This record gives sequence, C-alpha cells and structure tokens, in this order.
Amino acid sequence: MNTTDMTRRRFMKTTAAAAAAGAVYQPVRAAGSDIIKVGLIGCGGRGTGAAINCTDADPAVKIVAMGDLFQDHLDSSYERLAKGYTGWQGEEVKSRGEQMDVPPERRFVGFDAYKKVIECDIDMVIMASPPHFRPMQFDAAIKAGKHVFMEKPVAVGPAGARSIMQTAKLADEKGLSVVAGTQRRHSAPYLEVMKRIHDGDIGDIVSAQAYWLGGPPWWEKGPKLYHQQFVENWSDLEYQIRNWFHFTRFSGDIIVEQHVHNLDVVNWGIGALPVNAVGTGGAQRRRGDGYGNIYDHFTIQYEYPNGVQVTSMCRQMDNCANRVSETIMGSKGIAYLWGSSGKIEGKKSYEFTGDSPNMMVQEHKDLIASMRGEISRLNDGQRIAESTLTAVLGRMTAYTGRAVKYDWVLNKSQLNLFVAPL
Repeated sequence: MNTTDMTRRRFMKTTAAAAAAGAVYQPVRAAGSDIIKVGLIGCGGRGTGAAINCTDADPAVKIVAMGDLFQDHLDSSYERLAKGYTGWQGEEVKSRGEQMDVPPERRFVGFDAYKKVIECDIDMVIMASPPHFRPMQFDAAIKAGKHVFMEKPVAVGPAGARSIMQTAKLADEKGLSVVAGTQRRHSAPYLEVMKRIHDGDIGDIVSAQAYWLGGPPWWEKGPKLYHQQFVENWSDLEYQIRNWFHFTRFSGDIIVEQHVHNLDVVNWGIGALPVNAVGTGGAQRRRGDGYGNIYDHFTIQYEYPNGVQVTSMCRQMDNCANRVSETIMGSKGIAYLWGSSGKIEGKKSYEFTGDSPNMMVQEHKDLIASMRGEISRLNDGQRIAESTLTAVLGRMTAYTGRAVKYDWVLNKSQLNLFVAPL
C-alpha cells in the first residue's frame, strides 16, 4: 500500500466529525497560487526543526514571518534556515533559502511577537515556543483564521488544557485545520498496527505499557552552567524561560513534555481516557544549581475503563538501560510499537515491513493536504489536550503522593501555572 492510500484511509473517520461540527470548510488557496505562507512562532531548536520539516513536506511552503521572545534565538534560527548548518549529530542540513522570505520587518521579538506574526499575511502558523504559552497563542491564531501546527504538549496544567479544548471547538466552527506534533499518529507502522488493534486482532484490551526511558537532553546542565557568561544579565523570569525545560510551569515536567508521546499512543490504542492514576517520581540525578525544579523519573499506574491497567515509565538519566516504546496487550495477542516498527504476536500475527516515511515530515504533509481540501479536515486540538491532561494527571499523583481522578483534573482542578503579568 502506498503512502497516499494510507493517508486517505487514515482520515476517513474524521469526515463525520467535521460534518457534525457544521464547519464551513474553506480550503486554502493563496491568491491563485499553491504557495502556503507560514509564520513561525518560537525559534529555538524545535521551532527551527519544525520549519525544516514543513519546508521538506511541500516545496510550495514559504516561511514569511518569524517571532521569538529573544533576539538571539530569532537571529540564529533565521541564519540556519537561510544558510544551512551542521546538525548536532554531524549531519549537514541544507539551506531553505528558496523557501525563505522573511525581511527584517517580518522578524519580531518580545512577548507580543506571536501577535505580530499572526497579523501577517500567512495561511498557517507553526507554534514551537515553550508549552506554557501554547494556549494563548493557539487562541490568537484560531481567532485570526489561521491553520495551525502546534508542538506537543499543548499545556502545562488543567487550565491550559481546558483552554485548548475550547479553542479547538472554535477551529471547527471556522473550518480550520489543526495538527499537533505527536508524530506517531502519522507513522505508517503505527497506523497499520492500530488499525488491526481496533479491528479486534488482539481481542479485548486488558493492559498496556508505555515507556520513555532515555538519557538526558543535550541541554541537561542548564543555562547557569552552559551559558554562565550571560546569567548575570538575566532576570529570574528570563532565566527560567531560557531554561524552560527545567521548570514545571514552562515545560510541564518530563512526563508532560516528552512522555506525552507514549501516553497519547496508549489513549489511541485503548480508545479511551484514564479513570484515575497513582504513582511516584523524583529527582535522583537532576539536582543542584541550574537544574530547575523538575523530576528525572516517573512511574505511574493508570486505570482505564473496564479495569484496563497501564504501566507508564519515563526517565532521563545517563548510563541506564533505554526503552522508548508502547505495548498493548489483548485477550488474543500483544501489539508492540516502537520507532519505525510495529508488530502483533498472537492468533493474527502481523509485522510491518513497508516503507516508513519520516513521520515528522508526514505530519506537515497531512496538515497541508487537509488545508488544501485533498483529505478530510483535521483538528487534533481536543485529542492532544486530552493526552496532555493524561500526562498532567500522572505528574499530579507523583507530586502529591495521592491517587487522582482524571475527571477531577479535567473539571475541578483550579491549577493554573500561567505567569501573569508577563
């Protein structure tokens, strides 16, 4: 089966949802051309990477506006996109010069940079600033009538997740396409294995396991150690935002910022959201100046409807055994998912052997196809907010030592980590 066939099959189920929303779907057509004009909000490593993925997805993409809180981030990202660079693993990343049209007057810096990007003549916004800011930026983009690609997670707490859900409804009303950066949803092996799970090939689901056990990110030491020469000139707020990954209010902690990928797969496979959770976590190695206040490991036991039990583990430490995968166990078989592979063992065994295109590029291809009306309209807003909230539930039980219910987190928790005024 080719990628086009898979893409079309992937979105057949969204047609009914779009019709139910009553949206007037207006496929993007840029002044008689096929050009897709894109604005980038958040010009750090992931933002630059997302812009590369988007330009790789379609030659008609043109980056026309950029915004970041910090001038050095903006300058570095523009330079890399316009001229190319050597990646952190030594790979050569080619120039995107022909797909860049960002004169100085469309490069914005400051807390209102996202507003200025959205005000530009663009069709689509890439949102890759720290997840703390995602709810307000998503709200502004949808109200302005822009299609959105937003990185995961989409919030750091219950208030932000509820905001994303409300804005996702507005996207439906406006007929706008929204795709989240949970790229496993756009992975060929994942899609094929999930189809078989949902067709009953492993029987009734009885349990699952989700893992992101890996090493620390490359910025592990934090800016106080990595950028010592700058720290004396930073306010506390600037330090925390530049070091956003290491502060719960800006990243959500590792279970939300990173492990949300695996929890999203579990929600997808089971076809439901957790009922409650209990767990633990801590900071075994992530201690001392420059490391912020996040944990370096979590172990959570989630309970889903019908008593389905899910074991969730995430960890960021050197010199430990690594595992990044999901396992879904049924009454007639077991599904294994990892990286660019997937298989089922049981009465209806299956192993994916087809082509597996880069899922980080595929998610942008799918969004652009949705924007053009080539496939059914996509709106990941509600789903990614639910998966983000699943991760927040796990963080809450680990932080407090209490069993916590998903319904309470969704409907009653007043936790709001937003920094105001900025």
